[in-house]
Amino acid sequence: MLACRNLTVRPRADGPALVHGATATFPAGGLHALIGPSGCGKTTLLKGILDILPSEGDVLLRGRRLASRQELLREVAFAPQFSIAHGKLTVSEAVACALKLYQKIDDAALIARNAELLQLVGLVERGDTLVEKLSGGQLRRLGLALELTTDPACLLCDEVTSGLDPRSEDQIIAVLRALVEQRGKTVVCVIHNLAKLSQFDTITVVFEGAVVWQGPLASMLEHFAIADALELYDRLSEQSLEHWQERWTAVAINHADDQVRASSSDDSVLNTPPEWPSLGRHHPPARPSAESQLVTLLARRWRLLVRDRGYLLLTLAITFGFPCLVVIFALGGLPQMKGLALVNTGGFLETMQARLEYRQNAAETATLVSGLIIFQVILLSLMGSNNGAREIAAERTLYEKERMSGLRPIAYAWSKLIYTALLGAAQGAWMTVFVKVLCEFPGGWGAQLAVLSATGASMSVVCLGLSATLSSADKASLLSIYLVGFQLPLSGVVLALPAALVWAVRPFIATYWGWSGYLTAMTDSRFYDAVTMLDKGWLSPPAIAVAVLGAHLITGASLVFWGCHKKCWP
Repeated sequence: MLACRNLTVRPRADGPALVHGATATFPAGGLHALIGPSGCGKTTLLKGILDILPSEGDVLLRGRRLASRQELLREVAFAPQFSIAHGKLTVSEAVACALKLYQKIDDAALIARNAELLQLVGLVERGDTLVEKLSGGQLRRLGLALELTTDPACLLCDEVTSGLDPRSEDQIIAVLRALVEQRGKTVVCVIHNLAKLSQFDTITVVFEGAVVWQGPLASMLEHFAIADALELYDRLSEQSLEHWQERWTAVAINHADDQVRASSSDDSVLNTPPEWPSLGRHHPPARPSAESQLVTLLARRWRLLVRDRGYLLLTLAITFGFPCLVVIFALGGLPQMKGLALVNTGGFLETMQARLEYRQNAAETATLVSGLIIFQVILLSLMGSNNGAREIAAERTLYEKERMSGLRPIAYAWSKLIYTALLGAAQGAWMTVFVKVLCEFPGGWGAQLAVLSATGASMSVVCLGLSATLSSADKASLLSIYLVGFQLPLSGVVLALPAALVWAVRPFIATYWGWSGYLTAMTDSRFYDAVTMLDKGWLSPPAIAVAVLGAHLITGASLVFWGCHKKCWP
């Protein structure tokens, strides 16, 4: 059913080939073991077949050479070594979410199919258990259930039995055998325990990045002249790769089917056992629309937000705590701010003295007001970093796996954009309301709400864009923090920038536009007059500030779409 011919896998264009010239056949309806010493290229071979890693050569499905690996993903699923599912979902929720993401299904069918899959992998009693509470063997079984949601004809398993106790290992192999015998699936499993090879129909031996044997266990023992499979790796190390390749080539030629050898254009591969049945064409389930996937993803994100108490408490703490910090720093200057409007109307000397005091108070108040505004904007930038920096990078492996199974990148990207933008905008709106009411800042409500909401949303989405383009959550977080850290000095609000740099960097600095837009919403107040007494530079009106921040948001969104469309396995 599934085969590769002369497959070479080279993760980097300028790097060495980890798998070279591999030719292998995995006939339909069988349970096939893929074995070899550690680091020989077993997992790399599977990832090369699936195009997870860049590869050259032919991949064949049902004897037909594939023009695109996307055709393969409609019928072949990949179960990684560790289950890929959100830890805060229950087992039943994880399977149900996968079903809704990968196929059109009504509620009744969803319930029935969910129960069927949990029964098949032996997790019915664990349906209400959080994924993070499962044992290693249970996680592997959940991984199999998640891959079966697409009803694949072939399942490639990467070390799904590794690190398990003997009982759990036997349970996983029993599930794989049931898939073959009861469901007609073709299963290829990377396995390290050579004592279990008797439970597999055929064995593929990989040595130093090349396939050096395929066939049943008895033939393998004879070919390598060993009495027990446990002696295999010692025997392999006794000879060079070229030696084993030559022996395998000789065996393959001697046992090749005459019809296959006679046709040079045939897409079949040598040494395909004729006794294996050929399954009929598989019809994958219809994939749901992007809109349906978007709704499912947003519902899942909300559930994860509520379930993850640590992240939820952190988000609530900074959402409500940061505005309190602004008010605390404003308390000492509130009387001075309120007294700014008072002007002494006595005699000439008294008036002159009052004016001097007024100018002095105005300067101090201007510094305070300007500082409080920029403080709000910087805190919103920090919130944006928390909202977006890890959102995609932290679950990149999960996303790549779901995309292989049928998740549309555009649906995933939109779900992340909606979540982070709304969260950032809500935090900006709350910051505006809380500080404005308690500090009695003048200015139009609408303009100031728009400016700070746009600041929160734009910084959240820009940091989300960084998260989408980087495979490491730590790198995305660090870069986002650096981005926020440079916002304050480059804004020119606190420290004066050289004239040549002002408009070279200003368009890219969200804090400047947030500060300027918020301040100019106070045009009719003495606060604005006090600030402009100290700084005669150009200040952006709220509408322009919101427009520039909107451009920042669009730039971040573009990074998100680009990052979600490119393949980036960590």
